[in-house]
Amino acid sequence: MEDIQIKKISLTEIEQLQRIGRQTFQETFSEFNSEENMKEYLEKSFSTEKLTDELTNKNSEFYFANLENKAIGYLKINFGESQTELQDKKSLEIERIYVAKEFHGKKVGQLLYEKAIQIAKEKNTDYVWLGVWEENHRALSFYKKNGFVEFDKHIFRLGNDEQTDIMMKLKLIN
Repeated sequence: MEDIQIKKISLTEIEQLQRIGRQTFQETFSEFNSEENMKEYLEKSFSTEKLTDELTNKNSEFYFANLENKAIGYLKINFGESQTELQDKKSLEIERIYVAKEFHGKKVGQLLYEKAIQIAKEKNTDYVWLGVWEENHRALSFYKKNGFVEFDKHIFRLGNDEQTDIMMKLKLIN
């Protein structure tokens, strides 16, 4: 998988972001959630308006993992006030790392993760944090393998379902 390119996403690529975002979220969570809750979440979270706001926010960045100019995964990171919770000026939040199911186990997620860590170090952040659904065992073990430790929990609402996310952080040595 040495041909994978990590590239910052621009506003002109919003449709591609919608496609990979909806596809990967559905692949990851549809078997655990009602069709109605999934449909509502996908429509709201990946609407053109919401993604436009996120893509034009100076404190958020998106990156594609591209293989032969096709998005096979993506990363969303947040800084400062754009972080979903902590909003610490000395931290970076990894809000999303998603990879198309057919590319699981091929180090695509690791490449996106390494991009986030590289940016965090360039920005001199003290730590990187994120939230992972407690039932997403694949993601939990991925982050633990990369040195993240649990520090709290919060509620993530998917439609009418309240789910518990494990909050994890990684202290950086700059």
